[in-house]
This record gives sequence, C-alpha cells and structure tokens, in this order.
Amino acid sequence: MGGQRCKMRQVVIHPGENGYWLTECPSLPGCISQGESEEEAIGNIGEAIQVYIETLEEDGLSLVAQ
Repeated sequence: MGGQRCKMRQVVIHPGENGYWLTECPSLPGCISQGESEEEAIGNIGEAIQVYIETLEEDGLSLVAQ
C-alpha cells in the first residue's frame, strides 16, 4: 500500500433489512457494504473504499477528485 492516500470521504449509512446496516460511498460509484452493527458497517465500508482505490490504481485508472 505504498501509494496510499488519506482522504476523507462522505459515507451514507442507513438501516437495511434483517437488522443489517447498509453503507455506501457516493463519490465512488458502486462502493457499498454492510454490517450487523453501525460500527461494523463503517469499518467494512472503510475497507471497501481502500480496496476500490487500490484496484483503480492497479488497473492504471485515475481517481477523479471530487
């Protein structure tokens, strides 16, 4: 994770079905996650954001600043 950049991103969290919490990062299309608690959902979306950005970089794609 040598080129990792730290940037704050807006995350939306809301209750879903079956007691799970759903999270999404609107600035990264399709970057969504969930968790059994709010805390777990927030941790999971943090990991999803990291993997999303790493995958873009591995594919040689740039992340447009928003």
